[in-house]
Amino acid sequence: MEDLIKEVAAKAGITEEQAKIAVETMMEFAKAKVPPAFQGMIEKVMKGEKPGGMFGGLFGS
Repeated sequence: MEDLIKEVAAKAGITEEQAKIAVETMMEFAKAKVPPAFQGMIEKVMKGEKPGGMFGGLFGS
């Protein structure tokens, strides 16, 4: 997730601390929009991990 935070900070012209808040807020927003079974998958993808399970192939091998 650190890479995403740095990219958001650079593109938005904000501090990394501000970008971290933005990324965490976006992740919580996205998790609230999906069933509980998919919330862990969102966290893994945001952290740069492969989600695994039946959707693992959607994010590369």
